[in-house]
Amino acid sequence: MPVFDELVSIIASGYPADRSQWTEKTNEAIKGLFGQRYRKDTPYAKRVAFMPGDENVPFAGLVHRDSPSSGMYGGMSLIWFPVEDDGERAPSSLLTFVCGTRGLDPDAQILGRPGHARHLHALQRLLNQQFGVAVWTKRDPTNLSQPLPEIIKEQYPHFSNVISRYGNYIYALVEVPSEIDTARAIVSAFLDFYAWERGWSPLVAVRPEIEELRNNLRANLFPQVDRELVHALLRERRFVILQGPPGTGKTRLAQSVLDEAFKHNGSTVQFHPAVTYETFVAGISPDVHHQSLSFEVKAGWLVDAVRAAQQQDYLLVIDEINRADLGRVLGEAIYLFEPREIKQGKARTIKLPYAPDGQSDLSIPSGLYILGTMNSADRSIAILDLAVRRRFAFVDVWPSLDVIQQQGYPLATQAFGQLQDIFAQYAPEDALVLLPGHAYFLADSESELINRLRYELIPLLNEYLQEGRLGSCESELRAYIDWLEGELLRHAS
Repeated sequence: MPVFDELVSIIASGYPADRSQWTEKTNEAIKGLFGQRYRKDTPYAKRVAFMPGDENVPFAGLVHRDSPSSGMYGGMSLIWFPVEDDGERAPSSLLTFVCGTRGLDPDAQILGRPGHARHLHALQRLLNQQFGVAVWTKRDPTNLSQPLPEIIKEQYPHFSNVISRYGNYIYALVEVPSEIDTARAIVSAFLDFYAWERGWSPLVAVRPEIEELRNNLRANLFPQVDRELVHALLRERRFVILQGPPGTGKTRLAQSVLDEAFKHNGSTVQFHPAVTYETFVAGISPDVHHQSLSFEVKAGWLVDAVRAAQQQDYLLVIDEINRADLGRVLGEAIYLFEPREIKQGKARTIKLPYAPDGQSDLSIPSGLYILGTMNSADRSIAILDLAVRRRFAFVDVWPSLDVIQQQGYPLATQAFGQLQDIFAQYAPEDALVLLPGHAYFLADSESELINRLRYELIPLLNEYLQEGRLGSCESELRAYIDWLEGELLRHAS
């Protein structure tokens, strides 16, 4: 049996009844990884601890290479805790990422880097989607004062000794199933992620498998949405806003929902600072068709949509919804935006200060749906107030690696992958929304792609740097721009 499969079998089998050879087999399986999966000269350290007695917790795994051979250690470690058959549950193991009980050092830089936690969340999504397994990850691995949440403890009563002893130090966990193929996928994902963070070099034979994992983590770093999801949420919640960085296809997605899900039954308007209550709801405006100055009461976009929705389902798309002061634009009409009451046939009614075509009462019919788009990276535009925010459901729209890969230009895939890695690894939460979307990497030809990267993407990144919006990423981002400019010259020649 290959050494990696032997290790998977040991982990999946839990704590065996016959433990006479457990320590020796585990030591040999871990040692065999180096030379059969990773380079033989890789510096590593392991712990295999079988200590008899109910008060002790057996464990095994990989620790920082400078860790002592026994006693307390610190830093990032990949540890599994095996448990035996207790009469109700078969033996199994809890595979974990743990910060050693001595503290963050010597891996404080890894554990404190935003990308470490973000990629673990991506790993969580990946394993859940592919195998339906429950993976838990802590939002901040460096918070050693935070115990395991009670809801997680309740799911693993057979690991109560483990959680009682090490719950504050565990920051990712999954129970390894006995089904060997699933167990292999889980163990390889955790192990290769650990190796990636350690900078270990895989052997040529397993590089494609490990590269596939990295691309899958990139693809799962941000939740992806599609037309069906947005349409379903609209039907349930009625008022929805798509928010995300520039270039992620929010407007295109909204248009797709209008065209496909609503069969073109709707309209699109765009908000900007000059949009007012009179534009959106109703108001008095000059009548330009008369020679003498006169005024008329004119219906706004919302009233027009309400009238159209009396006959059939109607979608009003509001592009750049936060570029106008939405509270002022809605005025008293905000009172109408109660999706639950509309669905129950109890829609609210307001009286308009001006009655277009004699219509003084306004309520939202059951056939009207509103879908907005919002650029979350633009600091110059208004933040939605809580009264408005409560009435909408918000969907994050992030860049999609799949869209870039499908067009078939390796330079685009590589350029986006490296840029996403920089943002994911180093950007603080408030700067993550600055990650350029996939639209900057899409083109109909390689020459067009080169121009887009040179004249659209690089100027955008330089603008971020000049504004000082990515301090923690600055050196990495400058190195990326230098690399990209070199690649563009090479591809253009």
